[in-house]
Amino acid sequence: MAVKKEKKPKISKEEGFYRWEDDILVLSILGKPSSKRDAIGKPKGNQLKISVTATPEGGKATDHMVKFLAKEFGVSNSDIEVVFGQTNVNKQLRIKNPKKLPSLILR
Repeated sequence: MAVKKEKKPKISKEEGFYRWEDDILVLSILGKPSSKRDAIGKPKGNQLKISVTATPEGGKATDHMVKFLAKEFGVSNSDIEVVFGQTNVNKQLRIKNPKKLPSLILR
């Protein structure tokens, strides 16, 4: 007897890279270190592409990304937690009570 696989609900790309947990924004990030400029890019799959100018040495690019995103979201650096991916391009960040939101993210 064949087991019928359950279909996963479709999530649009814009909804796939973030979710809200009360006042905390959880972001799935695809980091791009050593870029020409710091920038928030477009979603790529279920991750948001973030480019930073810092080189990927011992987590320095992630630290730079946190500082850049703190300014973009209107929060302090300590309001951004790197859940995983400190030394990897695939990351998850938790941003406490962001004051500003890029147009890609809806509350």
